[in-house]
Amino acid sequence: MQFMLLFSRQGKLRLQKWYVPLSDKEKKKITRELVQTVLARKPKMCSFLEWRDLKIVYKRYASLYFCCAIEDQDNELITLEIIHRYVELLDKYFGSVCELDIIFNFEKAYFILDEFLLGGEAQETSKKNVLKAIEQADLLQEVF
Repeated sequence: MQFMLLFSRQGKLRLQKWYVPLSDKEKKKITRELVQTVLARKPKMCSFLEWRDLKIVYKRYASLYFCCAIEDQDNELITLEIIHRYVELLDKYFGSVCELDIIFNFEKAYFILDEFLLGGEAQETSKKNVLKAIEQADLLQEVF
């Protein structure tokens, strides 16, 4: 995976995670272009699209779009499953996650993503193990 973007139906970026080195200018350009492209698509259209030399995989959950860019040879369905697993982790942690949870607890959303993905690859597929690691980190934070 090259990067993951979370944005609202209004096109507001809520979370971004880049796994390839790019300049800020290039990141902004990519983000603007992709948000416009995805938001312009109709709800019944396929969640995969070819863009530049990448494949874009996205899914809308409530008011948020989860959008990932993957290499041409990567599997779109696995990426869709990664998106879904991340949403499940957020749901378990926040109890039915919503856009406001991401806005006001963005550091926790990033932490959950980092526990789940490492360098753009799933490092832990077990929801239970990821949630246990997050729980332990929360306990550590309370101590200090």
